[in-house]
Amino acid sequence: MKKPGLLLSLVPVLTLIILLMIGVSIFGDELTAGPSQIAIFGAAVVTALIGLYGLKVPWSVFEEKVGDNLKSTSSAIIILLSIGALTATWMLSGIVPTMIWYGLKLIHPRVFVVLSFLLCAIVSLLAGSSWTTVGTIGVALFGAGTFIGLPSGWLAGAIISGAYLGDKVSPLSDTTNLSASIAGVDLYTHVRYTLLTTLPALVICLAVYGVVGFVVPVSSEVEVGRQMVVLQETFHISGWYLLVPCFTIFLIFRKVPAMVTLFLSALAGGILCYFAQPQIIDQIVGADVSGLRRFFGSLMQMMSTSVNIETGDPLITRLASTSGMSGMVNTVWIIIAVMLFGGCLSACGMVEAITGAIIRKVHRTGGLVSATVLSCIFCNLTLSDQFMSILLPGNMFRDSYKRFGLAPEVLSRTLEDSGTVSSVLVPWNTCAVVQSSVLGVATMAYFPFAIFCFVTPLIAIFYAAFNIKIHKLNTDGIQK
Repeated sequence: MKKPGLLLSLVPVLTLIILLMIGVSIFGDELTAGPSQIAIFGAAVVTALIGLYGLKVPWSVFEEKVGDNLKSTSSAIIILLSIGALTATWMLSGIVPTMIWYGLKLIHPRVFVVLSFLLCAIVSLLAGSSWTTVGTIGVALFGAGTFIGLPSGWLAGAIISGAYLGDKVSPLSDTTNLSASIAGVDLYTHVRYTLLTTLPALVICLAVYGVVGFVVPVSSEVEVGRQMVVLQETFHISGWYLLVPCFTIFLIFRKVPAMVTLFLSALAGGILCYFAQPQIIDQIVGADVSGLRRFFGSLMQMMSTSVNIETGDPLITRLASTSGMSGMVNTVWIIIAVMLFGGCLSACGMVEAITGAIIRKVHRTGGLVSATVLSCIFCNLTLSDQFMSILLPGNMFRDSYKRFGLAPEVLSRTLEDSGTVSSVLVPWNTCAVVQSSVLGVATMAYFPFAIFCFVTPLIAIFYAAFNIKIHKLNTDGIQK
């Protein structure tokens, strides 16, 4: 088995980029409905051919690496399907419409974007999950913001920024724990140190999103009022429905596994719909169906497949139409494709070849941190998985940080500042695919407005370049 050079390692990446560019030019917004998956599969085949016949990599190595990748994402796929069921039942049961109703009543349109950012940050901090945050309160805020005419890009960008801010610093977050573990640093030391780059990014986001509300036009009160009347005519609205989200928060605090929490929350939403929204059940299974068939039929259809509710208003009809778990099939397809591509790259040793070339050029602390940031982003681009963008650079750069006399929390924070937050900016990355599917907004549409996600890596590089809050080790290996 031969080791690939830098130029050969870049061939699959360039192939993928070219194929995706061709797909965008032909299919536009419909790229993720199938063409992007074929492009990724094609790039994976090119990688496999190079590995098999150019590098003499045994096929068993490809099977092992791809299998490892699929195994690592199996829980994410189950969580994704559960989110599909949850967003459907919470919408049809009136939970999300109730959130939208009270949101429009209580939140002034001028501060809606900045408050969406803050609310998602708080929920994500408590939940430790950006996916759960966007799939619950994020969907409600996005729907409410759409009602008042706010641009979908700004709304999605603010929601995703808040969700990833909380995810990045929450002690309950899997990426927070993973970054601390891979760098060998205490969890709470890592969290406190991560706040040094998170807080400036928070201030920048508050400033930008705060100004947006006063410069971006919103719909008139008359138009919003009409849509709120249609919303109330379609769904029964009640504050009691918010007990279901409270139940979800309770499960999160009890540290119930995410898959179980989301599925039970989806089930609770479906049961609530059966008793609280009989008019919706009539549209799902028909008014003439009764008994257990009505209960189980409506519940399974809500959670599994498409449900179209006619409201008389195009915006609310689109909002109330759900697709359940079946709506996540394309997303799961993309995840499988990118795991195949990432596994082929790993089997050939191409990612290590590219990041290794970067390490050899590093001679100063600023360069080391910058190289780590770029490597994490590169892994998100090629391996298309947030965890791999933390694991691989973390393992590769750990000894370099020790050699430079840097405390382990410098590495753990840098991994969070780049690997965690940049994942949602790569259209074919699993995180971006999920958030784009849940909110119904293309990645490139929210990319310029996800301020937190692209400002944080820049702050990390700035701190390192000017030696701001960079913890060092003394000769005994203890932090100064």
